[in-house]
This record gives sequence, C-alpha cells and structure tokens, in this order.
Amino acid sequence: MIFIAVGTQKFQLNRLLKQIDRLIETKKISEKVFAQIGNSDYKPVNYEYTDFLNKEEFDKYIGECDVLITHSGVGTIISGLNQKKPVIVYPRLAKYHEHVDDHQLQIAESFSMQNLVLLCSEKDDLNKLIQKARSHKFSVYRSQRENVIKTVRSFINSI
Repeated sequence: MIFIAVGTQKFQLNRLLKQIDRLIETKKISEKVFAQIGNSDYKPVNYEYTDFLNKEEFDKYIGECDVLITHSGVGTIISGLNQKKPVIVYPRLAKYHEHVDDHQLQIAESFSMQNLVLLCSEKDDLNKLIQKARSHKFSVYRSQRENVIKTVRSFINSI
C-alpha cells in the first residue's frame, strides 16, 4: 500500500493528489493507495482518502504502508524513517501557492543528500521514484535528539 500524507497546514497539495490519480488511471499504479489530503480542495477519484487522521490512525497507516509519499513535513518524514519505511518527499512549492516560501524544498534536499529519502522534484517521474523506493538502499536514520538534549543540559548547568 502507498500512503500519501500531505500534513495539516492550511495549504493544498493538489498537484501531488492529481498526479497519483493519473498514475492509477494509466495503470502505472495498481496497488492500494490511501491519502491524508489535509486542506487540499482536489478530491481523489481513484483512491481512498480522508482529510485528517488522528495520531494513532496516522501511525497505523505508516506502519502498514510499503511506500510513504509525503510533503516535506519533518515530523512525517521522521515518522516514516523511524518505522524504516521508504520515503518519497514531494515538497510544497510557493509558485503553486502550496506554501509561503520554498523551505520544504530545502528540507527535502537536506534529507535526500543524506540518502534518507528520495526527493521528487518537478522534473522527476513520480512513478519511477515509487519503483526505485522499493529497492533503493537508504542510509540508516539515527536521531540526534539525545545529543541535543545533552548539549542543552550541559549549557544550562554551566550557567
């Protein structure tokens, strides 16, 4: 199953949702697809969706999916990486009124440069990336949370 998560912000990501519909229509995707579409105003025709999910439902879909396709939300990316799922990041772009700036592209590029995710840019074939995600050897994600906490504690204790 392919799980698509576009987050909960006020912005749409119709571009991705339409592209998935076209891939299903042309039989390039034949497996089940489920999407959390947030505030997108495009309603998928060829796959199931919901506007929003609670945390338990969201985690369940990530756990069950074979491939996670997500906007460039750090929380969603990390959730996928923590569950060792292949992640394709499809960043929102300002020129399509999907966000106020292109910081999502910068986030996606950073994760991609570390070989943690596949970045789907405008020139990429999403279908080919979905196929690549299934066999690509990703780097192992290691959280730096404990190091950050240790550094902050050390600093506070030194004051």
